Amino acid sequence: MNGHHDHEEEQLGKALDFRLLRRMVRFARPYRLLFAAALLLAGGITVIELAMPYIVKMAVDSVLVLPWLEVQADAPPVAGAVPYDPGTFLVLGRHLSEPLRQALEEEGRVRRRFLVVSSAGAEAELARRYPEAFRLTPVGYAAPEEALREIPAADLLRLRLSAVQMLGVLTLAYIGFLVLRFLLTYGQVYTLQYAGQRILYDMRRAVFGHLLRLPMSYLDRQPVGRLVTRATNDVAAINEMFTQVLVRLLQDLLMVAGVLGIMFHLNVRLTLILLAFTPFILVLAFWFRERAREAYSAARRVLARINAYIAESLSGMGIIQLFRQEERSRKSFAEINQSFFRAQMRSITVYGVFGPVISVMQNLALALLIWYGGRGVLSGAFTLGALVAFTSYIRMLFQPMVNLSEQYNILQAAMVAAERIFGILDEPAEPTGAQSVPAVRGEIEFDHVWFAYNDEDWVLKDVSFKVAPGERVAIVGPTGSGKTTIIGLTLGFYRPQLGTVRVDGVDLREVDLRDYRRKLALVPQEVFLFSGDVAENIRMWDGVVPAEAAERAAKAVGVHDHLVQLPEGYRTQVKERGVRLSVGERQLLSLARAVAADPKFIVLDEATANIDSQTEAQVQEALERVMAGRTSIAIAHRLSTIRNADRVLVIHEGKLVEEGTVEELLARKGLFWALWQLQFAEDGGSSGS
Repeated sequence: MNGHHDHEEEQLGKALDFRLLRRMVRFARPYRLLFAAALLLAGGITVIELAMPYIVKMAVDSVLVLPWLEVQADAPPVAGAVPYDPGTFLVLGRHLSEPLRQALEEEGRVRRRFLVVSSAGAEAELARRYPEAFRLTPVGYAAPEEALREIPAADLLRLRLSAVQMLGVLTLAYIGFLVLRFLLTYGQVYTLQYAGQRILYDMRRAVFGHLLRLPMSYLDRQPVGRLVTRATNDVAAINEMFTQVLVRLLQDLLMVAGVLGIMFHLNVRLTLILLAFTPFILVLAFWFRERAREAYSAARRVLARINAYIAESLSGMGIIQLFRQEERSRKSFAEINQSFFRAQMRSITVYGVFGPVISVMQNLALALLIWYGGRGVLSGAFTLGALVAFTSYIRMLFQPMVNLSEQYNILQAAMVAAERIFGILDEPAEPTGAQSVPAVRGEIEFDHVWFAYNDEDWVLKDVSFKVAPGERVAIVGPTGSGKTTIIGLTLGFYRPQLGTVRVDGVDLREVDLRDYRRKLALVPQEVFLFSGDVAENIRMWDGVVPAEAAERAAKAVGVHDHLVQLPEGYRTQVKERGVRLSVGERQLLSLARAVAADPKFIVLDEATANIDSQTEAQVQEALERVMAGRTSIAIAHRLSTIRNADRVLVIHEGKLVEEGTVEELLARKGLFWALWQLQFAEDGGSSGS
């Protein structure tokens, strides 16, 4: 089993399989409006995040840094320039285009920065107090930056009142954007998670619903733990892709496009220099993709071995302890666990390298920005606000690349999970006909039936017999002769490769199996009880069976007195696998379940094999009441069950070798007689001789 599981893990598909992606998107289609809303919210979040560094730039360039420049020129360099000293003009920095600013800087014509205040009002009166700093110009009182250092801080703030007010407005705008980003992010997370949980719900329902319709031939081959994993962990992995990757990846792409657009707008040359890191990042991303896939696959394979070994050990814990194999089991688990540790560490190493290398590149880009951009600020070719904004935009540019590692991991897990889930959903459902059986009389016929679970390894070979309505038939034979297979074919769990199984004269292939099974009952050797109370286990949640029918059925099989002594009577929770009930009580409860269904046809699979002689007598008495007036087929090893049968079928190596009453078969002294001597003599073989 483990080898097969490992092989399955190894063979699972590509890192990005568009065929699987399309199938996954079908589950998301009913919630496309929610995803569209999440995408719109992502766009809003991106715009806000792009705007916030720009607000900081405006605060630095328009408020914190003095806006007027002194430019040496023979004529006004731009409209709005005013004369200051002979041969120099005062110019608002924002009025100079970047090429003109760079040209003036290269020629050494840009000199000092100035503060200019109105020539009227309180600011003018305050400026006049400092004649050594301020000079009256056509645009107001102007003072060079170095002269302002001599003015007290309180007066300087009053002189720059408009700048302080603008700073307050920008701060409020920044806080407003923060609040809006919080609201949009909350809305996006809630919308995505709601859509993801709905997809999770739909997918689990689809997987479990399909499992209910799969044939027993498929379920027999699949370990229960694997199917449970498909319906839980694998579905959750796909949900994570929808909530963590799909919209976030588009949001990251929008962010990168927006950041590049703004960076090119602020400074083309600096942006191109910083983009020189792109080839290194792309090479690293390709390296990471290959290494991450290898490490992830290896870790998954070993994890599958761990899960299988734990499940196997827990199931056989009694045997392990009985044969004192604890130390061997511990060592075996330690070896697998160590393999998983090593595989997981390789995976962690890959992810551990990718993030820090991206971070190093980000910091190198920041260092380059400080060196090149700082020189631009000192030369006046680049504003201080733009430099500050660039530092934020570089972080925003590299963050999606850091996100790539996590998103790739999630996407790969989703692809693996999708391959498995759709593997189940693609399994053909149990074939069933459309013909209903209005009232099953209980006539069963096997007509030259051949059956094999695998290829042509025949379990049944040309078996033919007919059970009349109301007849009690027992099937006996050595272990592995095919008795249980006959029951499986009778219930429609399997279909013969050759020959025909008929019920009331109709080929079972043409019968609606759900309708057919609703009208018969099975009493298995290993009784399965569901979580719930006793009454629910008898009624099997069938709305057709009234509540009082459960009590009548329990009385009919003689288990009522046992049940009323339970702590809460029929409302007692039986818990997992019915641990609160004895083996005999569980068997009687199974019989009560059959009585409550009131079938015309009942199948018993060694119903008394696992109970003691005293309980067997009680169960046998109940069986007599249950089988009265009904067709029954019973696999039996014990004399008491066989003695009351109308006919006995003896199966050996897949063939029907003998048929008749107990007395007839004993008289022939064939295989049945030999089995009788071996297995039933202790129970009173002389009674039938």
